[in-house]
Amino acid sequence: MRRLLIGCTAATLAVLCPPSGARPPAHVAAVLSQPSVQQTCFGVASWYGEELHGNLTASGEVFDMNGLTAAHRDLPIGTRIIVTNLRNNRSVTLRINDRGPSISNRMLDVSKAAARSLGFVDAGLALVRVEVVSHPPQTRAKIPASVTF
Repeated sequence: MRRLLIGCTAATLAVLCPPSGARPPAHVAAVLSQPSVQQTCFGVASWYGEELHGNLTASGEVFDMNGLTAAHRDLPIGTRIIVTNLRNNRSVTLRINDRGPSISNRMLDVSKAAARSLGFVDAGLALVRVEVVSHPPQTRAKIPASVTF
């Protein structure tokens, strides 16, 4: 599984991180500007809830542990993703509204409600598949070269 995660990350970086000063190939730029961008990756998700409930998120909205939201380090705020727990195959659609997780070996922090839907509240962590469904309209053509997904 670790090789798969490393391979997925390396492949994504190779496509999204062209050499300094270079532009991505036309076929990559075309895909990134489409309304429904499809990217898939695997990693570890954790959840957060009570301790941050009511605090402001990176998007400026109030964090609601009962909402279906997630935190990711690099995906644009407003990105919609489908997260699937690989242990039980449960899926949920989430919106990125915050930055995190702060622990380096984790890819995603989800709200408590999302963790409940995915069936890993008690475990605290889950190996997940993350599929990007769409980016917010204002960022479709402006995905930073530094994105690590």
